[in-house]
Amino acid sequence: MRLSRYFLPVLKETPAEAQIASHRLMLRAGMIKQQAAGIYSWLPLGFKVLKRIEQIVHEEQIRAGHIPMLMPTLQPADLWRESGRYDDYGEEMLRITDRHGRDMLYGPTNEEMITDIFRAHVTSYKDLPLTLYHIQWKFRDEIRPRFGVMRGREFFMKDGYNFDLDYENAMHAYNRHMVSYLRTYERMGLQAIPMRADSGPIGGDNTHEFLVLADTGESEVFYDSAITDLRLGDRAIDYDDWDEVAGICKEWTTPYARTDETHDEAVFAEVPEARRKSSRGIEVGQIFYFGTKYSEPMGATVQDSDGNKVAVHMGSHGIGVSRLVGAIIEASHDENGIIWPEGVTPFHVGIVNLRQGDAETDAACESLYTALTAAGLEPLYDDREERAGAKFATMDLIGLPWRITVGPRGLKTGVVELTSRRTGESEELAPEVAVARLKEIYAGHL
Repeated sequence: MRLSRYFLPVLKETPAEAQIASHRLMLRAGMIKQQAAGIYSWLPLGFKVLKRIEQIVHEEQIRAGHIPMLMPTLQPADLWRESGRYDDYGEEMLRITDRHGRDMLYGPTNEEMITDIFRAHVTSYKDLPLTLYHIQWKFRDEIRPRFGVMRGREFFMKDGYNFDLDYENAMHAYNRHMVSYLRTYERMGLQAIPMRADSGPIGGDNTHEFLVLADTGESEVFYDSAITDLRLGDRAIDYDDWDEVAGICKEWTTPYARTDETHDEAVFAEVPEARRKSSRGIEVGQIFYFGTKYSEPMGATVQDSDGNKVAVHMGSHGIGVSRLVGAIIEASHDENGIIWPEGVTPFHVGIVNLRQGDAETDAACESLYTALTAAGLEPLYDDREERAGAKFATMDLIGLPWRITVGPRGLKTGVVELTSRRTGESEELAPEVAVARLKEIYAGHL
């Protein structure tokens, strides 16, 4: 993409309403525009990041054996009355009456609707296990929306639902989701720690939140620092192997890690003092097992191998896709702007032309643009008639992980400058070598 043809409305000044880094930088980098309190338009740059994150979530869900679908944003209130949650959910639920007088709601979550879909089509234990998920817009009418997309009223979320014959199978689904989430966050360049949490209005006894450590997090968290050394890396995982999946979950849940709601000072005291840490955390996902909480009142049953009708065991599992954009920025930025991890960057590399209009420099930039595109990379070419300083400032602000700078001086010796946004380190390379280096860097992300 050529920047002269792109819509990137960057701001020089920070809007007064922005209180945290991610909100400030998303507004300044032209990623979002507020339309109402807690409701945002996603402008092209922000939308690209949102779609990159969504794609990673899809890939890891499908890898774990989960099946994508799509449910509507509006739901009939009668489903929620069946489960008993319609009156319990509170004022966060946006309730609507249609022109025929039917009570509707803008979905904050989808347990009731997915249970209704299941009971209409699944009748036998032979059809289990089953996990369905979708990525859809949600709405919760926060009393005080703030912090940009971190605590908005409208948000983009992956929510998945498992249906299993019994507790043992349902807990394997729970473990499978935990492992798939760990892989998902690692691919985004994040370390999200699974912490024992409170289930809230979803219900159930088993639940973990995934939290990214950040000073601006809404939750106080307590953890054993040993957990921050854990990585899945390139480990191959067989999601059908119960012992393997349970073993990974044990590895991540044995070190102490809890939110303030479930913190136990006596248990925490057993952690060696040097490893006892407290911080703030940003919630980016949560998994629940809640048994037959919804299947029993809503009649979601299957016939077991003995011919008996039994209520299925269920769980729900969410990832805040739009919230992750803000969380990644909170975890990865500096005073000059965003620093995108390679897995979620909107463009893989920026090309800065130091002398726009110079025939040799223009030709070198065009050649680089063509070569990078042919290598499967997506460059953003700053071909504007702007000062070099302004071009560098824009690239730093929007946070592309790599920048290639092309100027007459370097071209005299046949080199361009490849710069890492994260470290600031630069290297002079022949253009073809710079392309090869970037292709190698992104090999695991394309």
